[in-house]
Amino acid sequence: MSLNPNPSVSLRPLRVMIVDDSAVVRGLVTRWIEAESDMVLVGSATDGQKGIDKLKELQPDVLILDIEMPNMNGLEALPRMLAAKPGLKILMASTLTTRGASVTIRALELGAADYVPKPDSARIGGADGFKSELLTKVRALCGRTRAWPNAAAAGASTTAPSAPVNLNTPTPGIVAPIRRIDRPAGSAAPATPNGHVAAAPRVRTMTGPRRCDILLVGASTGGILAEHLDKALPQKVVEAQDGMGLKGSHIYIAPGDFHMTLKGTPGQPSLRLDQSAPVNWCRPAVDPLFKSGAELYGKNVVAVVLTGMGHDGRDGARALVDVNATVMVQDEKSSVVWGMPGAVAEAGLAEFIKPIDGLAQTCRAIAKGERII
Repeated sequence: MSLNPNPSVSLRPLRVMIVDDSAVVRGLVTRWIEAESDMVLVGSATDGQKGIDKLKELQPDVLILDIEMPNMNGLEALPRMLAAKPGLKILMASTLTTRGASVTIRALELGAADYVPKPDSARIGGADGFKSELLTKVRALCGRTRAWPNAAAAGASTTAPSAPVNLNTPTPGIVAPIRRIDRPAGSAAPATPNGHVAAAPRVRTMTGPRRCDILLVGASTGGILAEHLDKALPQKVVEAQDGMGLKGSHIYIAPGDFHMTLKGTPGQPSLRLDQSAPVNWCRPAVDPLFKSGAELYGKNVVAVVLTGMGHDGRDGARALVDVNATVMVQDEKSSVVWGMPGAVAEAGLAEFIKPIDGLAQTCRAIAKGERII
């Protein structure tokens, strides 16, 4: 069966470029990319300045960028690359871009679309996890969810065109329910890269009074670090620990490689961390957290799904909707990847679809018991 049932949607290999001073890393990533039927490695560079110089000629869709390099490092090159090619998706890949490292936040603040922590050069050859995450994120940043079985089946030439094609067109409160969506009514849903038209987002209407005893947030791309948030926000931000009790005006961040769920009672809630099997290929995953929130707090949960690939959060959002909790998602325009929020919206589980600022205002209004307009 053809993967491109809509002939008006053009498919072609994703154009990938790598800027890294390590010959070992460049060689491995080049082989990984060239082995994929839906990708082509258009070129490489050994430092930031050389990468900038090649951008106009190579026209990549995604650029894999190291941080520590001679002449011009990745953080220096990043904003100049985005200025040279607006819309370019830059994926940071460095031994420095690990969870807890402030350089990750800095890269995201400068415009990086996402990051992949890589092992050092001595261990990278056997790093299957790094390879898998790298390829998955390259596809997701261009709106694709999986590899083509082969180039011929996709109806695409393995020779990339000279120019890129854009493939992405705790104070409880009570307020009156109100139906709200920021996407204009009747607007067409975008076509996905495999030619299928995504279901139009459907907005559910809240029934009964609304209050917020706990705010649950799920995000993937550009996941934010606890240390950075603690410095930037008035609330206390901590990385969660197993058995930790919840306190008012505190924000808890799931640590890497651990699912985080809620247990106990609404009067004495605590956190549970575990390394059970990944959910939706993720650990931590949003679904277990949302489902535990539905079980513990019922309708008094406010849940937010932010930018991220895949559909993690959709099943958890359904559990929340079943108990009449409030679910809202980031809109497509402001999302780097509209996978997670889009899946919730297209399933008709979101009550509000808004940009980041709008979501924050709505959460604040609910917490204060204000009417949402």
